Amino acid sequence: MDRMAAMETYVSVVEAGSFSAAAKRLKLGQPAVSKSIAQLEERLGVRLLLRSTRGLTPTDAGQRFYEHARRAIEEVDLAEHVARDASTGLSGVLRISAAVTFARLHILPALKTFLDRHPNLQIDIVLDDRTIDLLEKGVDVALRMGSLDDSTMTARRIAQSRRLVVGTPAYLAEAGVPKTPADLSQHQVIVYSLRGGGESWAFSQHGKEVAVVVSGRVSVSAAEGMRTTVLGGLGLAIASEWMFSPELADGSVQAVLPDWELPSIDLWAVFPAGRLVSAKARAFIAFVEEILGAGGSGTGGAPSESQLAD
Repeated sequence: MDRMAAMETYVSVVEAGSFSAAAKRLKLGQPAVSKSIAQLEERLGVRLLLRSTRGLTPTDAGQRFYEHARRAIEEVDLAEHVARDASTGLSGVLRISAAVTFARLHILPALKTFLDRHPNLQIDIVLDDRTIDLLEKGVDVALRMGSLDDSTMTARRIAQSRRLVVGTPAYLAEAGVPKTPADLSQHQVIVYSLRGGGESWAFSQHGKEVAVVVSGRVSVSAAEGMRTTVLGGLGLAIASEWMFSPELADGSVQAVLPDWELPSIDLWAVFPAGRLVSAKARAFIAFVEEILGAGGSGTGGAPSESQLAD
């Protein structure tokens, strides 16, 4: 008996819920499916399925076997996919999701280099600051920042950036330069209301932590709004170094409170649940790690796998 074929048959039976439904999925006769499962149980010496008038239910051993068999099948599929891509090069369409400002500043300007490396590849980019359903939108990989909710999504941290308190020289000349986190209460602070923002912040210095609640006349729900209001001199902002990296480099925005640290922000590569991570997506994420490392606007995080939610 072909062990891989038997595992594929068993996984199909569990997921379909019956021999007949699995037979249709596999384009086999129902007797062949039943025989395959019987032979598998005989070879393993354990009952995998409980049969009743309500259908098929995995036993405890059957459930454990299903989980391992499904992973094994995915690994084999991935190995074949990688081998094919290695021989033919990356091709087809890669659909990416990213926040508008982060993509505009860091991904889109470097995209020609990635496409030049893979001339048979097409890129479809969904720009949205909100969290979207990756499966519904057909996204292969999403770039997301900050903390992630619990889910069955698979995510890998690929970079990390400092958070800074920033403002324009003109604003600082008019309102003064804060010397301590407590001084922020005397300033207009533009509040970013989406993931990773808010009014409450914890500053730390030499092991000492200070909690600060900031406020101002302007609150925005998009990073582009945060950038525009800061550059317009409306106040200070607490933001990732990524968000203002061009202006920090040319001096049109300055960081204050340099001796105090804020919680850093992570950049995650998030992949749809139940789908193999394609070679195209892996190549793109490696490229993002490369450009962020080369640009000095973030530090690559050690790869870490996490089950997340959207």
